[in-house]
Amino acid sequence: MDSESVYVGKAAPDAASDRGWLLGHFKPEGDLRNSAEVEIKWGVHPKGDTRARWTRGDQRTALLILVSGRFRMEFPGRDVVLAEQGDYVVWGRGVDHSWHAEEESVTITVRWPSIPGFAVPQT
Repeated sequence: MDSESVYVGKAAPDAASDRGWLLGHFKPEGDLRNSAEVEIKWGVHPKGDTRARWTRGDQRTALLILVSGRFRMEFPGRDVVLAEQGDYVVWGRGVDHSWHAEEESVTITVRWPSIPGFAVPQT
């Protein structure tokens, strides 16, 4: 095994340069964290943090797991509150969504596949 086959990091500082995303198509070619199959995010959200706007028509399946805090996922006609460590929600392709941190929260999000062009601008 060569040293280029293993990457060791820390989620918070590594994620800071890509709005929390640790792994996905947006990492440089040749980086072990570059992937067209999956994206992984370490989300750190202060209390009251809200998505800039709803995500619409996203063509990925997603899983969000609560590490700490209290976090609300919003879907058309339904909100899901994650309140205990390990609570999670999965939603399918094309499901519009948004979110709100009811308390300071840490989440892990996994999306697949990793598709360019679905970033929501921060406004």
